[in-house]
Amino acid sequence: MFIPLHDANSLKYIKLQYVTFGLIGLNVLVFLITGLGSEEFTGAAVYGLGYIPSVAFDTVELSPELILVPEDMTYVTYAFLHGDFFHLAGNMLFLWVFGDNVEDALGHFRFLVFYLLCAIGGAAVHGWIAPDSQIPLIGASGAIAGIVAAYLILHPRVKIWVLAFGRIPLRIPAYITLGLWIAFQFLMLAAGGEDQISWACHAGGIITGAVLVLILRRSDVPLLDKEVVTPQAVKVEQPSAVHPVEAQPAPRWGRQ
Repeated sequence: MFIPLHDANSLKYIKLQYVTFGLIGLNVLVFLITGLGSEEFTGAAVYGLGYIPSVAFDTVELSPELILVPEDMTYVTYAFLHGDFFHLAGNMLFLWVFGDNVEDALGHFRFLVFYLLCAIGGAAVHGWIAPDSQIPLIGASGAIAGIVAAYLILHPRVKIWVLAFGRIPLRIPAYITLGLWIAFQFLMLAAGGEDQISWACHAGGIITGAVLVLILRRSDVPLLDKEVVTPQAVKVEQPSAVHPVEAQPAPRWGRQ
């Protein structure tokens, strides 16, 4: 639908969004390690670290040589794998544009927890919708969808520069851009859209992010771009007494 470019939304609580940078770096590093190796190595990584609902629900056993982490860990590890460069670039661009302000609103540690829980929420809904699936789920889309939902709740009126349809530069409010993006995810889920994209994972991330931002945000962070105004007592000074001006003698003209 659109490619986000810039939001011009300054940070208010933190100086540097180092968790966002760290997540981007980790995703890129994992892609370089797993995605640029041999086809056999990449396949083993996808099956060993990807989230497979039928394996997670113990209806199918994974070959012992493919088991890299405990089954429960794949609710998180899948989110650091990507199928190709464009898959990675798309997710990391969303994380770059929107992640810093969500990290600012939550704080560094809680943002990391938020990110991981959104990934887990995405995998959980994907597994609930397709519990018998034997296809590995990979990609950070569930976590990114949670960030998009949180950003929309925090900053709906911030204007974002986007490339609409990948080519038309527009600067429009977040409630239009991100609202349409979120609506599109649920529409595609209901319509049973493209099999290669897990719309259920996106929906799970959105729901998780929308709930968690209400719980994990800083206590003084407002929602919906509303300013928090604390009324303060204002001292009103009493008007000073007015002293009558003494009558001045009429001036005399001429020499004294």
